[in-house]
Amino acid sequence: MTVSQYDLVIVGGGPIGLACAIEAKKKSLKYLIIEKGAIVNSIFNYPLYMTFFSTAERLEIGDIPFNCLAPKPGRQEALEYYRNIHRYFKFNINLFEKVIDIQKVTSKSFKITTDKTQYEAVNVIIATGFYDIPIEMNISGEELPKVRHYYKEAHEYAFRKILVVGANNSSVDAALECWRKGAEVTMVIRKNEINSRVKYWVKPDIENRIAEGSITAYFESNITAIRENEVEIETPNGKITIQNDFVLALTGYKPDLAFLEKAGIKLSPDELKIPVYNPETMETNVEGLFLAGVVCGGMQTHKWFIENSRIHANNIIDHISSK
Repeated sequence: MTVSQYDLVIVGGGPIGLACAIEAKKKSLKYLIIEKGAIVNSIFNYPLYMTFFSTAERLEIGDIPFNCLAPKPGRQEALEYYRNIHRYFKFNINLFEKVIDIQKVTSKSFKITTDKTQYEAVNVIIATGFYDIPIEMNISGEELPKVRHYYKEAHEYAFRKILVVGANNSSVDAALECWRKGAEVTMVIRKNEINSRVKYWVKPDIENRIAEGSITAYFESNITAIRENEVEIETPNGKITIQNDFVLALTGYKPDLAFLEKAGIKLSPDELKIPVYNPETMETNVEGLFLAGVVCGGMQTHKWFIENSRIHANNIIDHISSK
């Protein structure tokens, strides 16, 4: 088998992976992006009507303007923008190909194994984000088909009894959308308030719906069991059971930490599991292996966004070029 060789392989075709490719093209590096799904696959899997917290210019890459009529762009506009970025730069990208393993075979060579073939590269960037592995509740009944860790749109839940777990942006958006489409919505929230990081124009809306009784919320509470037609909840006033058709367990997501460790990247020993890397070059403890974007934060998935991690591309490619 002939193995293709590159100066750089970029694992992940999200906005930050694309930003890395743009900088690689500027430096005339022979590169390849490998993406397990569609281009900007995580954004594709966001809820249909999601609105970004960031303004359009903060999502721009490659000095290409992101024109948007509304103050904040939505999912559809972002997909259109990044498709146009690909049309403009004509990336060397393999879509729907999953990287399974990254191994350093010599001091200046990596072997990248996918579900289709193998590649060799002098340098590798992992820019895989964090949206692929849900944080599970580890409770009885979580495996039932009615339990969903991803939310797409409200229509399926109209006129049904819905329980939404969590009080972050995704949970609040789902609760409000489902309620407005006719669902009977209950929220189970571990803390005593709605998360302070919820979008500032949405937070008063959910708090008012709870205050008026349109949406029921159990604060300082946890689900203890899920059954076919009901859910058991531990509240400050004791255990209760409510009727239920669907559970939206929007409890967050985490990077594929096992994948990072398998590639030789060290993680912090605490529960945050932050990868070891040089913040100036983004190079990990494995020479020639770099991290970019949200994956750098380990379990701190709220630390890095498109807008504050675009600079990773410049840092990495400048370092590679200097060598």
